[in-house]
Amino acid sequence: MKTVRKKYTSFLIILLLVIPFISCKKQNNQPNIIFFLVDDLGWTDVGCYGSQFYETPNIDALAASGVRFTDAYAASHVCSPTRASIITGKYPASINLTDWLTGRRDFPFQKMLNVKINQHIPYDVKTLPAILKANGYKTAIYGKWHLGEDSASTARQGFDKHIPDWNRGWPKNGYYFPYGMKGLEEGDDGEYLTDRMTTEALKYIEQNKDKPFFLYLSHFAVHDPIEGRPDLVEKYQKKLAEMVPPESHPFILEGKPGVENPISRVDLDKAIDQEEYQGFKVFPNQTVKIKQHQDNVQFAGMVESMDESLGRVLNKLNELEIDDQTVVIFYSDNGGMSAANFWDPKRNIPEDELDKAFSTSNLPLRGGKGWLYEGGIRVPLIIKWPGKGLQKVTCDVPVTSPDFLPTILDMVGVKNTENSDGLSLVPLLTGDSILNRKAIFWHFPHYSNHGMQSAGGAVRSGDFKLLEYYDTGKVQLFNLKDDIGEQKDLSEIEVEKTSELKEKLHFWRDKTSAQMMNTNPNYDPSIKSD
Repeated sequence: MKTVRKKYTSFLIILLLVIPFISCKKQNNQPNIIFFLVDDLGWTDVGCYGSQFYETPNIDALAASGVRFTDAYAASHVCSPTRASIITGKYPASINLTDWLTGRRDFPFQKMLNVKINQHIPYDVKTLPAILKANGYKTAIYGKWHLGEDSASTARQGFDKHIPDWNRGWPKNGYYFPYGMKGLEEGDDGEYLTDRMTTEALKYIEQNKDKPFFLYLSHFAVHDPIEGRPDLVEKYQKKLAEMVPPESHPFILEGKPGVENPISRVDLDKAIDQEEYQGFKVFPNQTVKIKQHQDNVQFAGMVESMDESLGRVLNKLNELEIDDQTVVIFYSDNGGMSAANFWDPKRNIPEDELDKAFSTSNLPLRGGKGWLYEGGIRVPLIIKWPGKGLQKVTCDVPVTSPDFLPTILDMVGVKNTENSDGLSLVPLLTGDSILNRKAIFWHFPHYSNHGMQSAGGAVRSGDFKLLEYYDTGKVQLFNLKDDIGEQKDLSEIEVEKTSELKEKLHFWRDKTSAQMMNTNPNYDPSIKSD
């Protein structure tokens, strides 16, 4: 009898020791999620997307271990709306957060008034971090928020932790210590912000390695101010000096789209050398210059330090032996800044400050940040899903940022009860070649700081993309399969397709209750923006 009791006691002791281990392993069946978000990184600013100047070995290696999307889109050509769509799974129009916060002011030269937007994600909308937190995840944001300046904003949206406590869209004092941002008071002179944010994020990963976590590593880089880390800037100065200079012009002119009589590409190319188009400002008819070469050594340094950050994160996952249970998503919130930011239409950029105003080239895409052309909205996207997702695969199915919420919830096994505007990308990650979606939409009822672009909307359906400009009602239609640079407007040739997509765009706007612009009562056509 004693022997039986002794064996029974031993069994209970073993069971008590094993149960916590079993529980822990069960909890860890939910993968960790690292959302690595870069600010203002263009589609071709990465080696595996075609850059011949910027070096991104860690991003390229991630692409080799996951799925690289060639036709991934941001929900907007500026940051805050796209970021809101990531967090909510909704189009910016659905939550009336369609411009960067706090938004551009109105000017007398505008025919229409900018729409007044929400200054934070509506607090009655369930967010991705809040849903994950309710399902046992630790949640943290390291870096840029820019979705509400309320100091409690990130906590109210579901994040346990936020470093730094700074809610604007750019680093307060630039990229070198002292940063002037709460949570980063300590540091060394010369310390670089991208490196420091990575160090803080690695501490978080170590602290939470034994439980499922959602880390939103949202770098301020590569947003301006354009300040590369000195050692990397020196590297690219040497690299640039050894390169054969391109024969093409470093900038081209782009006229305002959607006008009655647009200036042809031929005439714009002829005008680039004319006296009235010298310098860097807003020229007649809101014509601006667009950067054509990737040769900015300061920006190159920013890109590579960001790539180093990703490498450090991946190495930490390997070191902690949790790389096989961590999903990594690499993404940018909008296209590269190839057009200068004219927050003041009278801005005149000195020749010695061009690298601060024009960060990169988005070729072969047209336009850049602030534009509804592909250069403003097509971005790099790589997803690594260990054990379940495909590896070394390229996917050309169009996807968009509202897709992230349903995708992540699908990955972690949480039922999506929200009325998301996006679709789960899990089928594409696991082998399907199609997604059951008819179109992707954009709505920007504002005048853009970048390149003085018009307010407008867009829709992509299949290979076709239609753009509509709100102050004139004009449209453009492009076949992206044949014309990725959007140079041949087919709106007067493909009349039926134009009508079909315009109807789709209008129907979608009505369905989402998208806010539309009103006439500007102070409009004065005699006041020019140039």
